[in-house]
Amino acid sequence: MREWILDSGEPWSRFRFLADVEPRAGAHDVAGARDDMVGHPAVNRLIARAAEWPGYPLKRHNDAAHPLYALSTLADFGLQQQDPGIAELVAAVTEHFDGEGFETLLWVPRFLTKEPDAERWTWTLCDTPTLLYSLLAFGVRSPAVEAATAALVERADDNGWRCGAASSMPKFSGPGRRDDTCPFATIAALKVLSLLPEHHDSPAAAAGIGAILDHWENQQTYKLKMFGIGTDFRKLKYPFVWYDILHVVDILSRFPRARGDRRLAEMVGELAAQADEGGRYRAGSMYQAWKEWSFADKKHPSPWLTTLVLRIRARVGGPAVP
Repeated sequence: MREWILDSGEPWSRFRFLADVEPRAGAHDVAGARDDMVGHPAVNRLIARAAEWPGYPLKRHNDAAHPLYALSTLADFGLQQQDPGIAELVAAVTEHFDGEGFETLLWVPRFLTKEPDAERWTWTLCDTPTLLYSLLAFGVRSPAVEAATAALVERADDNGWRCGAASSMPKFSGPGRRDDTCPFATIAALKVLSLLPEHHDSPAAAAGIGAILDHWENQQTYKLKMFGIGTDFRKLKYPFVWYDILHVVDILSRFPRARGDRRLAEMVGELAAQADEGGRYRAGSMYQAWKEWSFADKKHPSPWLTTLVLRIRARVGGPAVP
């Protein structure tokens, strides 16, 4: 397994495996894998896709082709603001900050705001945490990032994060009941807090983690509009665009308070059961916009997906990698 990943043509998989999974990795090996990743043509093409930001108005938050998810995937890989092309992306994103959140060019239909359909720079809790996560992962620390983080934490409720939007859209109303947790907003917000150790044991993180684990435990009776836990939820899928098992477990496993929870262990077990005879993982579902990447190949195991699952298992105390 180890050699299969290290011999793959995916330096992003090699880098994250060496940095996050392999306890024997030397600094020289980690740095070499990272250098290979930064210079790889596929990563350069991904940077070019992200550089189209803001691109077209975002109409649905699981639109994997949107530059928003090129940004977050680069952040997942481990790119930094000093790497070629990333500083320009950071500048483009931080140009639109309203004092609470980083804005996206959105298509806002009338049924969400009771106002005429409009294309506008604004944000919802489905998108602004992903931008904030990307900036933090790129290594950006600034007054705007601090303010956005504080505003996000302030928005946490006793059941995590509910559907919400910028104050410029006071009539905004998402799907479901107003007091329902929004699982996607919650997991996106937790992803931000996972990069900030000082928030790992915060009341906001505890509320969000509890909301997601409760949703899993009561999946047969706890129904949330648009967010079912069924067959599709259990399919391995990347990039992290929506609410599915790999995304959820990857984020929850970053928090020490969640790692010993029986419900998280159940989800990890669901992931582990999808390994092939060699302990490798392949996509159960894919986004067409990412079809050239191994993690969107439903026929063959993916070094990247395998690395993500192995990293989760390492966090929760799983077996050593063969």
